[in-house]
Amino acid sequence: MLLKIYDKNPSERALDEVVSALERGGVVIYPTDSVYAFGCSLQAPRGIETLRRLKGKVAEEFAVLFSGLSQVSEYCRMDNDTFKLLKRNLPGPFVFLLAASSRMPDKALSKRKTIGVRIPDNAVARAIVERLGCPMLTTSVRTDEGETEYATDPGLIDERFGREVALVVDGGIGETLPTTVVDLTGDEPVIVRSGKGQLD
Repeated sequence: MLLKIYDKNPSERALDEVVSALERGGVVIYPTDSVYAFGCSLQAPRGIETLRRLKGKVAEEFAVLFSGLSQVSEYCRMDNDTFKLLKRNLPGPFVFLLAASSRMPDKALSKRKTIGVRIPDNAVARAIVERLGCPMLTTSVRTDEGETEYATDPGLIDERFGREVALVVDGGIGETLPTTVVDLTGDEPVIVRSGKGQLD
């Protein structure tokens, strides 16, 4: 099902529909500040299993979508310098790799000790997580097949994945560039993948 939600003034009724699907353990596809992404509630084991099945062997590439930095600090360990760097660059098209705290569910970690932190510069994505009341496990719909339109056009995304997910949020045509991935687990930030984001 395709559900239109506008970035400037997201409809509360439409957001409630998305949150209801997530609370029931469903997976949704939603817009970000880069390509569209799959998402499920961090507290929904069934949703996490569905997400793993949809993405196959790249399950370790999942990131966690947060509504803001205060929520990040609940699930990740970070020092003052890391917090300042995140504050300068988020919301934005980045995934920052950080050490997970004990609050992160084992099911979501899948034996990892680090998680990718995502706070997109997209009002719809952030409103969904804020209304849900917990982070979302997330990963891009983009594949290595190079079919850009199936990662950016909500109508085509619905055509391809609509039967496998609870709903597709139509937030308009998405971006083509992926996020920039930055590893913050060492002494200095290391850019793991260059993408749309430019570090400040």
